[in-house]
Amino acid sequence: KGVTDTSPIIISLLFPTQVMERNVDPEGTLLTFLGKNWTLLSKSWLLRLTGTKYACGRGGCGACTVMVSKHDPVSRKIRHFSVTACLMPICSLYGAAVTTVEGVGSIKTRLHPVQERIAKSHGTQCGFCTPGMVMSMYTLLRNNPQPSEEQLMEGLGGNLCRCTGYRPILESGRTFCMESNSCQQKGTGKCCLDWGENDSSPLGKKNVHEVICERGEFQSLDPTQELIFPPELLRMAENPEKRTLTFYGERVTWISPGTLKDLLELKVKHPKAPLVLGNTSLGPAMKSQDFHPVLLSPARISELSMVTKTSDGLTIGAGCSLAQMQDILAERIAELPEEKTQTYRALLKHLRSLAGQQIRNMASLGGHVISRHCCSDLNPVLAVSNATLNLISAEGTRQIPLNEHFLAGLASADLKAEEILESVHIPHSQKWEFVSAFRQAQCQQNALPHVNAGMRVLLKEGTDSIEDLSIAYGGVGAATISAHRSCQLLLGRRWNELMLDEACSLLLDEVSLPVISFLFKFYLEVLQELKKLVKMFSVPVGALDSRHHSEVSDQFLSALENFPVTIPQGVQTYQNVDPHQPLQDPVGCPIMHLSALKHATGEAMFCDDIPMVDKELFMALVTSSRAHAKITSIDVSKALELPEVVDVITAEDIPGTNGAEGDKLLAVDEVNCVGQIICAVVAETDVQAKRATEKIEITYEDLEPVIFTVKDAIKHNSFLFDQILEEVHVGGQEHFYMETQRVLVIPKTEDKELDIYVSTQDPAHVQKTVSSTLNIPINRITCHVKRVGGGFGGKVGKPAVFGAIAAVGHPIRLVLDREEDMLITGGRHPLFGKYKVGFMNNGRIKALDIECYINGGCTLDDSELVIAFLILKLENAYKIRNLRFQGRACMTNLPSNTAFRGFGFPQGALVTESCITAVAAKCGLPPEKIREKNTYKTVDKTIYKQAFNPETLIRCWNECLDKSSFYSRRMQVEEFNKKNYWKKKGIAIIPVKFSVGFAATSYHQAAALVHIYTDGSVLVTHGGNELGQGIHTKMLQVASRELKIPMSCMHISETSTATVPNTVATAASIGADVNGRAVQNACQILLKRLEPIIKKHPEGTWEDWIEAAFEQRISLSATGYFRGYKAFMDWEKGVGDPFPYYVYGAACSEVEIGCLTGAHKKIKTDIIMDACCSLNPAIDIGQIEGSFIQGTGLYTTEELKYSPEGVLYSRSPDEYKIPTITDVPEEFNVSLLPSSQTPLTIYSSKGSTQTYHCTSGMFLGSFVFFAIADAVATVRRERDIAEDFMVQSPATPEWVRMACADQFTEMVGNCLFS
Repeated sequence: KGVTDTSPIIISLLFPTQVMERNVDPEGTLLTFLGKNWTLLSKSWLLRLTGTKYACGRGGCGACTVMVSKHDPVSRKIRHFSVTACLMPICSLYGAAVTTVEGVGSIKTRLHPVQERIAKSHGTQCGFCTPGMVMSMYTLLRNNPQPSEEQLMEGLGGNLCRCTGYRPILESGRTFCMESNSCQQKGTGKCCLDWGENDSSPLGKKNVHEVICERGEFQSLDPTQELIFPPELLRMAENPEKRTLTFYGERVTWISPGTLKDLLELKVKHPKAPLVLGNTSLGPAMKSQDFHPVLLSPARISELSMVTKTSDGLTIGAGCSLAQMQDILAERIAELPEEKTQTYRALLKHLRSLAGQQIRNMASLGGHVISRHCCSDLNPVLAVSNATLNLISAEGTRQIPLNEHFLAGLASADLKAEEILESVHIPHSQKWEFVSAFRQAQCQQNALPHVNAGMRVLLKEGTDSIEDLSIAYGGVGAATISAHRSCQLLLGRRWNELMLDEACSLLLDEVSLPVISFLFKFYLEVLQELKKLVKMFSVPVGALDSRHHSEVSDQFLSALENFPVTIPQGVQTYQNVDPHQPLQDPVGCPIMHLSALKHATGEAMFCDDIPMVDKELFMALVTSSRAHAKITSIDVSKALELPEVVDVITAEDIPGTNGAEGDKLLAVDEVNCVGQIICAVVAETDVQAKRATEKIEITYEDLEPVIFTVKDAIKHNSFLFDQILEEVHVGGQEHFYMETQRVLVIPKTEDKELDIYVSTQDPAHVQKTVSSTLNIPINRITCHVKRVGGGFGGKVGKPAVFGAIAAVGHPIRLVLDREEDMLITGGRHPLFGKYKVGFMNNGRIKALDIECYINGGCTLDDSELVIAFLILKLENAYKIRNLRFQGRACMTNLPSNTAFRGFGFPQGALVTESCITAVAAKCGLPPEKIREKNTYKTVDKTIYKQAFNPETLIRCWNECLDKSSFYSRRMQVEEFNKKNYWKKKGIAIIPVKFSVGFAATSYHQAAALVHIYTDGSVLVTHGGNELGQGIHTKMLQVASRELKIPMSCMHISETSTATVPNTVATAASIGADVNGRAVQNACQILLKRLEPIIKKHPEGTWEDWIEAAFEQRISLSATGYFRGYKAFMDWEKGVGDPFPYYVYGAACSEVEIGCLTGAHKKIKTDIIMDACCSLNPAIDIGQIEGSFIQGTGLYTTEELKYSPEGVLYSRSPDEYKIPTITDVPEEFNVSLLPSSQTPLTIYSSKGSTQTYHCTSGMFLGSFVFFAIADAVATVRRERDIAEDFMVQSPATPEWVRMACADQFTEMVGNCLFS
């Protein structure tokens, strides 16, 4: 490895001091560079920058965001831009300054206002995504200290969060914005954050608080205090070197020429070498394809970034980033008359939604064009706009059109091997020419389009006669497709309905997929523009087609409007603490998460952040490529021949038990799904371990049957264990925790002891599994959990598998890639449900029979428990006298599905609520009336005969009706729908009764260990795991109240099986409840021991009492224990008390859908939750918001797609879309029900928000689904189509579009089935 010439600096890392490196690997990224141990030039200690996180490896989640700063030679200013370090080649950063989260601020020195505000605004939960969020905001502020709210949304559009629901993150960013439209109480003369103690609350409730964080606490932003651009880099930029830099790696050579002439000569010498700028296309592709031995970097060639404005158009250098292109187009649009900027506006529209800000900062225009991705957003628009590609080579220049032949890759229309793209010329539009761009994607932002289009029409001046027409589609084939034949046949036609009908038929015949809705939108847009031109140029009406050139119906105008990206607003309310409560007692106060500041500075340590230990090795897994097959041979010889490869671990190497029967850790003889682990490679580096996995040769013999779906399983009678009329389908869901599965196993030198650092919700289970696998006692194994970067149930069982495989005798680090994690681990169980329902005309349901089948995958895992919980929770909040619920778990050839937030309730309750909606449709009544009529009203018993009082449930329902102004909004929705044909609104309100806990007493026990040291400081340890749900924060709140000392005197280090043994998984929404009882018990024991001393010296300090206790030989350590709530279920009789208590809630959601695209916009959501006396309302409201947004993902965007061979296609954020920042409702209000009490739980706090399994909040996301269904039902009623339709979740844009049947879907149907 090295560089041909000694270069003074390659990269400067701004981290109070600088790190400079000369020898880098051309295959390395900035992220791998940052994770290494680097010696600072000015110090002798090692620096390992772990704040920048690996989460996806494809630039799609933003967790690895850093700021890159470069000197712009044209403007002579420093440009700051956010990038994803996982894609940024380290060699491309020659002469650049990189600022990581560690360089922004630190808890050890000084916090930056961005870090402080995101922490104090409760914008962090698990904290794994927080450094990336901080860096995106920080970069935005470096460029614009007072950004607009639109810029804030754009700047954070490339960052994903699975925990918070985004609202508090945006709140923290909004405090920097120049203007704020956040207050929901405009017209009252006050902001909702400014109500004083003597003011009347706008909600009319006394003792209700509406401020989670006080804005006056924030330090101000001072741009003059930011880190400066390194002077040596500035000198380099002002006097750039022209020599060629060459970096040699083990397999790849990176060449960076200093002049265009040198680049062209290199292209002749290396004709197959790709040009790399942003690496956003090549980087992800090289993960699955062969590497390129030579890479050419044109980053230092200024000619490729030139922008030329001419009288006929705009020429943009191929090296300009897409973000620069945005600015260039916006500037040109402002300069030119509207008639000349049609193409620029269409391109700008797509650029705003293309990927995230980081990718737009990295990706180049040239790379985007040359890559010719089938779903390119820009190429269809450029193609129809007659853009020209300016090519250059050592032999000279030439131009080729960017047309369908180029996009199809035809050799006659393509670049020659020695040519490069220098620039793209985009002509101005002209009078009577109209250009539009359209796209349909899973999400509004940061999502690849399913289909997109560019459309251009030139009308003969003064008429509506088509002179020229171009239509191009992306996403409907292997390349961008031009509808050239259809366009030619339409020349000379008048722009009217006859033309539209003919065009639709022609397009359906020429283009293979149904994409004609875009044409209708374009047709309407042009009609509207014609109307303007008629007025502007006084065109005689007779020159236009009098048969159609009437006004576009007002009902149709909504089809032309795209959903705006708006920053969400809302109010969060909770009950004030008792005014008599001591000031130092933190229970009930919105205390900031204990690790929030460390999350924001990147100093919070996660499993993979632990420094390397001596002789540490890396492990990579080898998984099955077949769904159901016999393993005939495994040949590892080629893998073992590779340098640095130490061993290959197979089932034969396991000294103890290889998992359970039917659920092996490592496959033996047979595989039952794609992704099943067969063996593991151990090597000295992670890179070599992964390369070695590709050299292992496994041969298979396919077996039958191969089963992937529930319906297939029913057909083949394939069930995991034994145990009609409408159908409901609920898709699965990937956990997509930001921190992938990872484990570090460190053997000790004696007695076969092991330390295991693991990201898990159940360290005791890991401990037991490793013990069984290695055949050693449990007491030799200690599992440590500092914090977990998200779990949601996915880290209950699976970490034990990875821990056991990694425990092979060496220090082993195993970190799964995102693709591996999604392929191997399974997720939420897909469900297929059938129901029969009997009801009266007034909506009273008399009998309900539900049969549910879940897709369990290839092993049992938690499927038996999931189906049991699903059955117990199916009734939700409804009293139906005659019920029969049945459930079965199906065995299929997919990875085993497992525990997931809600544990069956989100799937099962959707069936029940679908039944309610169907009954409403049959009775001609609104669904809310059916719900209200059938909800429990008085003290009663559930279907399994457990008694409960629904008083709080009814309060939640009534409170939600009131706060959401439901009935007036229902009328507003109906009025909107009458006025708009192509857009519809829907609204839904649903009650929730959610049972908390496990259906077994033994799973409710908990223990804690509390030490008081002689200086008065307290160490608290308990059996719960910090997953981001704030359990450690709440435990210290409990200890603070009990010991009557400030939280600042206390500390929680980690969860460890050595301090609290035999723990139960942190799950089932009960973690803080039961562990809080254990901590409370330990503290009460200690305080009782101290009572004599305190009574004797009442004026003494805490430190005095502790010192006296030590002198008197009083133990200052105590174990607390909680035996658990009694719970049991007799399945033979179908009766029991399986749950300690219930959590109640209600929510109302309003949405708007686009009938032509299937897209939707969340208008408003109001949530009322019963948390009784919340231990920490800030954390609890955050949990509700986060689980709600995660629930909306389950029901609207998150779709798992498999190949016919059972290979999961959707295993990255590119293909699998969790909610983004634009998926938060425009208005998002959350209230904790005031004056609610329960004597059962600790301090009357309920578990609805106690752990990441905020399952009731998860189901609240279905309210968006039913609001969408309400809008769809309105469409179908209006068009005289059967109102009842198959309920299918997720309600993707495709499903919504086809459910909103119209003349275009009818055309498509006729075309497909003719």
